[in-house]
Amino acid sequence: MARPPRVTDKRSGFDRPRTFLVTSQTAARRSLFQSERMAELMIDVLRSYAFAGRFVIHDFVIMPDHVHILLTIPGDLSIERAVQLIKGGFSFRAKKEIGFNGEVWQKGFAEEGVRDRSSFLRHRAYIEQNPAEAGLAKSSAEYPYSSACLKEMKRMSVAAPEQGLKPES
Repeated sequence: MARPPRVTDKRSGFDRPRTFLVTSQTAARRSLFQSERMAELMIDVLRSYAFAGRFVIHDFVIMPDHVHILLTIPGDLSIERAVQLIKGGFSFRAKKEIGFNGEVWQKGFAEEGVRDRSSFLRHRAYIEQNPAEAGLAKSSAEYPYSSACLKEMKRMSVAAPEQGLKPES
């Protein structure tokens, strides 16, 4: 099946941020991210690029054999380059830090442009529901390799100090 051409020319008129749902699969659909070390490294790679200001990651889920990422890229960055940073950054670090020498990613990726708020919310819900629908967790907040779980952990850590200040009865 032929892939549709991607616009990569810097003169293409992209001068504003754009949001995408990106999906990328592991090579031969191996369950590489079933390993806690690999899944946590992938989260760290996403976090490092977000903290560096390369792009904004709204939501993500690291499934055993693929990833879904809802991200916004700046106008001067192509979606191809953003995905290259993520996939290449992960592959480099997996080799360096874990000693993984195999092929990590299937060639290419799928992306869907987010056009409006409704589309954004639909993609967000898809990402959040993915682990539960795949039978990997009862709820999205229970799946440790997802933004939904990280958001729940953050929410609980903010609530915990308040609970600790209550007088004992």
